[in-house]
Amino acid sequence: MRRRLAGGPEWRLNGADVSDEWQRLFEAADAEPGSGEASAPPPPSPVVDASEPLEGTLRRVFGYHAFRPLQREIISDSLAGRDVFALLPTGGGKSLCFQLPALRRAGLTVVISPLIALMKDQVDALRSNGVGAACLNSSLDDAARRDAWRRLHRGEIRLLYVAPERLFAGTMLEELGRWQLGAVAVDEAHCISEWGHDFRPEYRQLSQLRERFPSVPFMALTATATQRVREDIVRQLHLREPATYVASFNRPNLTYRVEAKGQTADRIARLARARGGEAGIVYCASRNSTEALAERLVKEGVKALPYHAGLPPETRAAHQERFLRDEVQVMCATIAFGMGINKPNVRFVLHHDLPKNIEGYYQETGRAGRDGLPSECVLYFSPGDVAKQIAFIDEKTDENERAVASAQLRQMVHYAESSGCRRVSLLGYFGEEFPPGGCGACDNCLSPRQDYDGTVPAQKFLSCVYRVRQKSGFDVGLNHLVAILTGSEAEGVLRWQHHTLSTFGIGKDLSRNEWGAIGRELVRLGLLQQAPGQMPTVSLTAEGVATLRERRTVRLTKPREAPRATAQRPGAASGSIVCDEVLFEKLRRLRKRLADEQGVPPYIVFGDVSLRHMAREYPTTDRELLAVPGVGETKLRVYGDEFLEEIQEHVRANGRSSF
Repeated sequence: MRRRLAGGPEWRLNGADVSDEWQRLFEAADAEPGSGEASAPPPPSPVVDASEPLEGTLRRVFGYHAFRPLQREIISDSLAGRDVFALLPTGGGKSLCFQLPALRRAGLTVVISPLIALMKDQVDALRSNGVGAACLNSSLDDAARRDAWRRLHRGEIRLLYVAPERLFAGTMLEELGRWQLGAVAVDEAHCISEWGHDFRPEYRQLSQLRERFPSVPFMALTATATQRVREDIVRQLHLREPATYVASFNRPNLTYRVEAKGQTADRIARLARARGGEAGIVYCASRNSTEALAERLVKEGVKALPYHAGLPPETRAAHQERFLRDEVQVMCATIAFGMGINKPNVRFVLHHDLPKNIEGYYQETGRAGRDGLPSECVLYFSPGDVAKQIAFIDEKTDENERAVASAQLRQMVHYAESSGCRRVSLLGYFGEEFPPGGCGACDNCLSPRQDYDGTVPAQKFLSCVYRVRQKSGFDVGLNHLVAILTGSEAEGVLRWQHHTLSTFGIGKDLSRNEWGAIGRELVRLGLLQQAPGQMPTVSLTAEGVATLRERRTVRLTKPREAPRATAQRPGAASGSIVCDEVLFEKLRRLRKRLADEQGVPPYIVFGDVSLRHMAREYPTTDRELLAVPGVGETKLRVYGDEFLEEIQEHVRANGRSSF
């Protein structure tokens, strides 16, 4: 019977026990850099026959039967020696674009990655598929570091993951030359651009790598980048006439909702319980709110932990590890959590507070449903959150930073308050047009908001803008207009004598938040326009002037109210893999036990997609199990017996369900 190797994530390959190879490596006298060893190590040779079709390598090593959009083209260009720029959405299969070529070319592929968690995750996944991989970072102890160097010097590593700062430390660049560098992949490449949402100065050093290895093909990959950021990535990395691939930003398996705040913690707890233990992330604006919400969820019977930069590093690492291993259902986190987390079975991403910009929001929601199964994204919105973000922006000392942050916030608020299709808004930000007719998978498409005759409040607001301009000869901001309408005796109102206007106090029947929402909708309708910059003044458009003078009817949208409690399971979207749920749960428990024995997260063993296919198809032979997505030859050897036995036992006791 095939058996797994005990004691760690190393695997039985080609019929030999890898533990024997470990012993040989530890007894070897290979030196670390600087020891005076003169001869270069042999370059890693291709482990795949070049005549094997790419689809054959994909199926045999990774267990997949078809490439995702653009993967084959990207891989082919990379193997042809071209530089490549690839923008693929989260869950679009970026990693495979450099992992598969590494198996078919001579030499070492170096992957630049920003986070230790991402490196470990991908190295574990590669090893589970029988691929030689290693990482070098500050988390390794001396024994692990020495072992990585030994394997590199023996030419046994196909892919080496390093952080940019580690790459330029000591003699690392010299060693790359000795290890026969074959390709460089820069993951999360948007980090190199200061126009991106996650700029990291250490990424700028990567231009030196191209200067040192001019003939080595480079690949830059990211999931989120505007046109400006894309151009900056190509320029900063000195990519040479790169083959450029930009996939759709659309994530069809995600549903998007925006809900009004109100008893939000209770609603999050209900959603998590309805999800039956499925994993989720809740993003919060502050450290205190992450801890308070996690504590509240635990009291409500939900396994939750906080994650933020104020926790000790060892605590953050422990909390993250428990989440990855399915020991905690919900992670309550600031934006410090998530980048590089490749947990594919996150079923919901919730935003307890308003994000700063759409780019960050898109990336954070993209952590849901990376395996392609239906998942949901909910933003809890309150106009009060807008005021908080404005206060944070006002604390910035750089005028340009304030202007950029203000513009980004306005776009985010537009998304939250818009009555239009959420996908149209999100994709439009990245310059992509979504087909007309709505997506059918967001709140505004599934349950369109009611509108009402808002002519009177619109006339009041437009008239106030006109009167301010008429009296003072200049325009003012949205908050100032709201202060006039609600009769506020704020210092600015009195200083400019705007309390003497005929529109002063004519809107006392509505709250400041309600007037703010009306003003922002009039901007979206094109009746008002906001000037760019950190102090965006509001003025009438030609359409607004005509509406005011001709007293045209204006239809406004009713804001969403906080939904009532419901026993329905949220996000039961179409496209889910219908299967034997009892068997699926049994396979999940088996996966968890095997993963704990190996010291890896459960999804390294098999993802939910694989388990659901098993629980639907009931494979009982090696051949049938190999037909399941995500089951390659190595995983069949390592895990096949246990999973086939579990399936056969279930069928004997319960029979097969019909789907």
